[in-house]
Amino acid sequence: MIRRHFEVIDKEDFMVLYKTYIRPHLEYCVQVWSPHLKKDIDNLERIQRRATKLVKGLKWKSYEERLKILGLHSLQQRWIRGDLIETYKILTGKERVDKQRFFRLATNSHGLRGRQLKLFMPRCSTTARRTFFSSRVIESWNSLPQHVIETPSVNAFKNRLDRHWLDMGI
Repeated sequence: MIRRHFEVIDKEDFMVLYKTYIRPHLEYCVQVWSPHLKKDIDNLERIQRRATKLVKGLKWKSYEERLKILGLHSLQQRWIRGDLIETYKILTGKERVDKQRFFRLATNSHGLRGRQLKLFMPRCSTTARRTFFSSRVIESWNSLPQHVIETPSVNAFKNRLDRHWLDMGI
């Protein structure tokens, strides 16, 4: 639809169109239905790949270059970010759900290194269980430094997470 209605799209117009019409469809409720099969991830990522080619002058650049120029991230990274934000909301009581139903805090002192809100990683014997929100987010959450986790608000958490990933080169 966008390709049919716009002859030339510059970076600013693309970002408005992308954030309004494309990204919401690719990220809607991703914490619930998050794809885990490579073919499903590739199909969704292909939509973003194709969309970034609509910008004037970017069609022949690599996907990674287009993302960098547009200031975007891959969908997988956006999904991880969404998972971490939702985990923060659940663990800090900003969502009206019982955090005990999703997570169990790690209790052993070995490996915590002064960290609060470190999560226990249960054993998962099936691939389906490993891809549940409450299982797939634990490794990413536990790898975050304490200064990112101990924030007073969701926006502060988002900002510190983005800054942390920028410092890490992610």
